[in-house]
Amino acid sequence: MEQVTSRPRHVIWNTAVTPPDEQFSYYREAICQAFMNLTPESVTTSRFPAKVEAIKIGTGAINRVVFPEHTVHRSRADIAASTESCFYLNFKLAGRCRMLQGDSEVSLSRGQVGIVDSDREVTLLHDRGPMLEVASFWVPSRALRDRLPPSFDFRAERVSDDPHVGHLIVETARSLNAGALRMAEEDSIRLFDVLLDLVALSLSRRARTQAVEAASFADATVLALRRAIHERLREPGLTVATVAGAVGISERYVHKLFERSGTTFSDYLMDRRLVGAAADLKDPASGGRAIGAIAFDWGFSDLSHFARRFKQRFGCRPRDWRAR
Repeated sequence: MEQVTSRPRHVIWNTAVTPPDEQFSYYREAICQAFMNLTPESVTTSRFPAKVEAIKIGTGAINRVVFPEHTVHRSRADIAASTESCFYLNFKLAGRCRMLQGDSEVSLSRGQVGIVDSDREVTLLHDRGPMLEVASFWVPSRALRDRLPPSFDFRAERVSDDPHVGHLIVETARSLNAGALRMAEEDSIRLFDVLLDLVALSLSRRARTQAVEAASFADATVLALRRAIHERLREPGLTVATVAGAVGISERYVHKLFERSGTTFSDYLMDRRLVGAAADLKDPASGGRAIGAIAFDWGFSDLSHFARRFKQRFGCRPRDWRAR
């Protein structure tokens, strides 16, 4: 493809230089060169007035694109054929774009900024024309991930919505888009770093909020789980499946919650039963009941096993405990 400029830092592709029936193919090749492998689709494959402008900023870039309504896919085949990975940080300048990635759908209108991961399949639905425009920042994956927690779980997001730094992200993106070619390259690189710092701050804040919400949910679920166990302590053969079903969670999550608390379901159940039996053995109202009857009442089916575990827990045999 002919590059309509001799400056390696600044490259422009314009479909106006090609015959109408070749314009969409020309555009498809242009965005692949600017963005990495993508698969655009259009209701027409003939006349397609579009312009792609790539401006290098250090290891990243700004890709300015003006185009009619169409759809762009980043497919598994596109991902497999790419030798690099990046994030697309899109600053919408005209029209609307809906970004679909996994179970997330993010809509961008003029003045909004959203981000998607090139390592995952994504569909970009560009509409609300007739001509649409976006300044898409090509962000090397490592440049952003190095600013985020190691376990950060990325998803498509509209970072301009952040109540604290969203307006700063928009203004920094606008300034960098407007001044990238006017300022010295080293200054554009510094401003690009500022933009990435702001985006990382926004994403990290969301991750911390989700972590707190997840911890709160886990704490509430542990309480519900313990309550379900306490209500069934006297049932012989009580299982993880029974309490998991009562709380409405999976057996695997039951084990995970107990692991988080530093114990296991079996150990917790055993301890609560032994504590209950020990209380009954001390209760004057149960003075006339046999030790075996109390043990069976608390879900034990083997008296010798009960006596052995009781001594491990309290340091003496059940009858000695009762005699104290």
